[in-house]
Amino acid sequence: MLTLTPTIVPNLDSWGTVADLGSVILEGEAKAFGAFTHGNPETPVSGGYFAVTQSQFRMVYPFTEHAIVLEGEVTLTNEATGASHTYKAGEGWMIEKGTPVLWTVHTPRMVKHYMAAV
Repeated sequence: MLTLTPTIVPNLDSWGTVADLGSVILEGEAKAFGAFTHGNPETPVSGGYFAVTQSQFRMVYPFTEHAIVLEGEVTLTNEATGASHTYKAGEGWMIEKGTPVLWTVHTPRMVKHYMAAV
């Protein structure tokens, strides 16, 4: 039997805003924070923690990602298909590279742990 223990989010570095990471901010400040646990943006596979403050923004995924929400709530809308889903702590997604996604962060902060492959 697999037993999961709560994840304690480490201290995260300021990464500016999601606009600094290639997104278009529609509402809110969208301050971004993160810490790598594997690789970095230049490696073919990377992973780590990512946090963003309450906001709404658009991005086209520059990599394929699997992520699990650790804290907060976010709605992701695939702008190509219109499919939308709200994720809370413990829930996750898989998004393919090139997918246009509208993020709506409902809580003061949303934190995910992710694995990305280019």
